[in-house]
Amino acid sequence: VSSIMNAFNELNGVPATGDSWLQRDILKVDWGFEGVVLSDWASIRELVVHGYARDRAHAAEIASKAGSDVDMESYVYVDHLVKLVEEGKVPVEVVDDAVRRILKMKFNLGLFDDPYRYCNVEREQAVTGSDEIMEGALEMAKKSIVLLKNEDSLLPLKKSGQKVLLLGQLAESKNSPLGSWRLASIDQTAISVLEGMQEYTGNELRYMQGPMAYKGQESFLQPIRVNDSDRTGLEEAVAAAAEADVVVMVLGEHGFQSGEGRSITDLSLPGLQEEFLKEVYEANKNVVLVLNNGRPLAIEWADENITAIVEAWQLGTQTGHAVASILYGDYNPSGKLPMTFPRNVGQVPIYYNHKSSGRPFPQPIVFWSQYIDVPNSPLYPFGYGLSYTSFEYSELQTKVTDDGVEVSVNLTNTGSLEGEEVAQVYIRDKTASVTRPVKELKGFSKVALQPGEMVKLIFKLGREELGFYNNQGKYIVESGAYDIMVGGNSRDLISQEVSINWK
Repeated sequence: VSSIMNAFNELNGVPATGDSWLQRDILKVDWGFEGVVLSDWASIRELVVHGYARDRAHAAEIASKAGSDVDMESYVYVDHLVKLVEEGKVPVEVVDDAVRRILKMKFNLGLFDDPYRYCNVEREQAVTGSDEIMEGALEMAKKSIVLLKNEDSLLPLKKSGQKVLLLGQLAESKNSPLGSWRLASIDQTAISVLEGMQEYTGNELRYMQGPMAYKGQESFLQPIRVNDSDRTGLEEAVAAAAEADVVVMVLGEHGFQSGEGRSITDLSLPGLQEEFLKEVYEANKNVVLVLNNGRPLAIEWADENITAIVEAWQLGTQTGHAVASILYGDYNPSGKLPMTFPRNVGQVPIYYNHKSSGRPFPQPIVFWSQYIDVPNSPLYPFGYGLSYTSFEYSELQTKVTDDGVEVSVNLTNTGSLEGEEVAQVYIRDKTASVTRPVKELKGFSKVALQPGEMVKLIFKLGREELGFYNNQGKYIVESGAYDIMVGGNSRDLISQEVSINWK
């Protein structure tokens, strides 16, 4: 590692940019880091806003002495560092150390031999948008899609002989799939879901926008205007839905609605979209909901009512091709959720590796750690994701060795299609000197299996993987009882307890 960017936020009341204990004592001394520490955008100047520095000059003094080697954008080093050294407020050795680290990194990168060695216009033109790059983008997009629900095997869709109606403004967007942080020059370059599905069905696919999901300018710097009142197009879309065999609705958030500076207090489908979904559902129960979003959404009504739900995120330039390949069965979904989906925003923060409490849920009386209006459990757990086939875990076995724990499990494709499954291994340290999470992911393996095929998976958990940092900041590994759990997500697991006596 040659460089590290510090953070905007604070730890124990000290902003990271001005934290000498974190940057000098731990990072540079204890860990022996010899690279460069640079600030986040204007974070040194923001020491003043934090109330940690009197003014810009004071911020430069604090940050430089704390080990922030590079000031990004604030210009407080440019404006004040020379004078601070001349006044004796910042030792020249601090500046020398920062300069030495920066020059060393440049030497290691070969920039003094050729400052443009990584800039090649011909290579850029040859690589950007090339077939190889697009193939890679498509493969990553397909592997990222998560099938959340598929009752009655509504998916995959038929490629012919089925009247499919596609609804939703996001279905035709070539901008939203690119997400939040991207170059402005690549706007409108993505394959939309509409375009991707048309390649499978041609003119047989009918598309209607329905009520707008958002209005106005699509820009990172300006919040997207959500449509929460204009029902134009809704009644026509509902009428068309009644005549279709299957309705595919692409709903969620525009790419510029999530990301940095886009915090919200309501995780339901924005604007009129949930109302739109409910009215279409009343007209046709064969609804496939395709989510286009950059964060977990609270879609409990949809989970209870909609037949099939596909989490398609914001997948970049190949979004439409990837989504269509899943919907029409050319690719069997294998993605797993990298985060937990709540039932309601009131459950946030919600995560799989939470601590237990002295009064763990469930219990029959109210004085226990539970919500009284919704279940404690998430709507979709971390690691969750379905397939067009099915898998079964069996014969979990564990073996304790001097080096750790060896875990084996049989994984069988019990369905009728070839598919991939991500087997996940979790542990729980049941009694420790510091309270531990109810489960922790310690390993995973993605395996492709033919129908009826079984494979024995072996995971080797090293001794260090069972350890943790105690309340003294020391990494320790303890003897005791552990639950070893294996399954296809963090909820549906088979378990075995092992007793470990480390020597």
